[in-house]
Amino acid sequence: MATTIALSVDQRLTFADYLTYSDGTDTLYELVQGELLPMPLGTGLHGDISDFLNMRFQSEIVRLNHPWVARQMVIGLQSPRGYRCRIPDVVVLPREQWHTLRQREAVITAGQNPPLLVVEVVSPSTKTTDYRQKRAEYNVLEIPEYWIVDPLERKITILILVEGLYDAQEFCGDEVLQSPTFPELTLTPNKVLDPAVES
Repeated sequence: MATTIALSVDQRLTFADYLTYSDGTDTLYELVQGELLPMPLGTGLHGDISDFLNMRFQSEIVRLNHPWVARQMVIGLQSPRGYRCRIPDVVVLPREQWHTLRQREAVITAGQNPPLLVVEVVSPSTKTTDYRQKRAEYNVLEIPEYWIVDPLERKITILILVEGLYDAQEFCGDEVLQSPTFPELTLTPNKVLDPAVES
């Protein structure tokens, strides 16, 4: 159960404090170097894109009978680089791993197996973080596949972990996305970035 922690201006949280922190609101926070960063409410498009991808991943998981789950904005990832915890827009992970998170804080801690795939949807306030900081953090966590979905530049970057480093491939327009995790998924940036057209 979350407890309210009174913070002074210069106080930094430990990871354990972060896991039990509550300010009495519904605000989601990421932890960066011991500081709480409130996650701003995204645009409707941001939500539509996240929801669309989450549903498509779930459908593909069911179709192929994979022992995985896809979850939207409910799983935290602890980074081994200092006191950091990120909450990706979408996470795909083994069902067994998800079951271990159901009775505690839904955070995959450093040292545990990484998720199979994470997605971040870029907004003006998160662009640098998504392209640079999170790329570095997810690389260190050895997450096999990281999608950066960018409605600002109308492109999707898929980063694949190869020998410890990310190889990046950009997709635009009607190019079919190439995903090792979901190789039979036939999505294009246009479909992902305009999800209302699909529904």
